[in-house]
Amino acid sequence: MVDLLNASLRKVPAWLLYAAAPVPIVALYYLGLTGELGVDPAKRIEHQLGLWSLWLLIAGLAVTPVRRWTGVNLLKFRRAIGVITFFYVAAHLLTWLVLDVQFQNVWADIVKRWYITVGMAAFVLMLPLALTSNNWSVKKLGPVRWRNLHKLVYPVAILGALHFLLLVKGFQLEPILYTLLIAGLLVSRFIPRKAFNLRVSRQS
Repeated sequence: MVDLLNASLRKVPAWLLYAAAPVPIVALYYLGLTGELGVDPAKRIEHQLGLWSLWLLIAGLAVTPVRRWTGVNLLKFRRAIGVITFFYVAAHLLTWLVLDVQFQNVWADIVKRWYITVGMAAFVLMLPLALTSNNWSVKKLGPVRWRNLHKLVYPVAILGALHFLLLVKGFQLEPILYTLLIAGLLVSRFIPRKAFNLRVSRQS
């Protein structure tokens, strides 16, 4: 069953993810322009883009554990997921800059508000990942150095979860669940595969 699923996935081109990526953003801005997002559409768009960024981060982190535990191979889509994640984080940041604060007191907010400080740190760490998400960079850096560089996604995910935790007021379950999920995906990488009594396909 797993082999059949993997054979089907190999026929799905990764460019389909890039083609579909702008759809939620366009839909969000359309709803905002048509008054469907309430009295503060900028905040709603900003929040939804932040959630999409977190979902995509989790999806990228889940590729290896899913393959390890179930044998389902989504590795061919991981680079596309990473690039799209950066695209959404950038859209989230630009929405905050242009529509929310309108370029006013930006540096003061970054320094004063911890959730913005953490969010900006995550964005800065994502820059080298986005810039090297191409075959030329893999050849230039070499596979080992390239893989080590892209382990920056781990602190990015932690900072993304912390950004959400610091953003909300009071006790809210949603950011806690995302944080626990990210922590679980990261910890799972250090658990020996033999600890799971599952048959894992070795196909790449």
